[in-house]
Amino acid sequence: MRLKGRIAVITGAGSGIGRASALLFAAEGAFVALVDRDSAGLQETLATVRAVNGDGSEHLGDVGNGDFAKTTVEAIVSHHGRLDVLMAAAGWSCGGTVVTTDPTDWDAVFRTHVGGTWLWSRAAVPQMQRQGKGSIVTLASQLAIAGGRNNSAYIAAKGAIISLTKTMAVDFATDGIRVNAIAPGAIDTPMLRRSFARHADPEPVREASRNRHAMKRFGRAEEVAEAALYLASDASSFTTGTVMAVDGGWLAA
Repeated sequence: MRLKGRIAVITGAGSGIGRASALLFAAEGAFVALVDRDSAGLQETLATVRAVNGDGSEHLGDVGNGDFAKTTVEAIVSHHGRLDVLMAAAGWSCGGTVVTTDPTDWDAVFRTHVGGTWLWSRAAVPQMQRQGKGSIVTLASQLAIAGGRNNSAYIAAKGAIISLTKTMAVDFATDGIRVNAIAPGAIDTPMLRRSFARHADPEPVREASRNRHAMKRFGRAEEVAEAALYLASDASSFTTGTVMAVDGGWLAA
């Protein structure tokens, strides 16, 4: 078991990549502290974790709230005595160019993606420094590297996450903390389906996205979770500051 006895915090654990990662981490022996603003989603994830003999806890709140991040991490450390892995997977997308995106939506996207990565890292790093070891896994996007249409807030936020990941990796490398990002392609999750549903005629957009991948298919959340497990575990002990593409060949095509 690659995470036996480890304590992992996973934001965005109520669905999609966060949920798939929580299930895999639990199967590999980790206690998973599940964070999301979706109460029903959290309960479903935790029930599924326990159904496969894993264990975890649920923490309901807004990942962009610094007090919530701080008090949640403090409670987890108080109960378990350590924190080994942080996976910042919470995300939200609104669509739109820089002209058409409402400022409130822009701020909400950055609050969730960038704020949610920064604040939870800020809460987790001091404990990892005390331990002399830890792994932080962030969620970027292939679009932050390749660019894309009509999704400016999301793509800009994912670009910021890549930059933040690299600077944290350098800042904390000698503390034994590794920080790496995953850049998924289009992954078949509720968020991807909602993004297609924003279009008047979703099917041509869906097909264009599917065919943009060299593999001509969408990814599965479980495939991204496998990459997250590698980065969270000791298998990647000499890996930090990297951006791992799990994109079906999008960036290569």
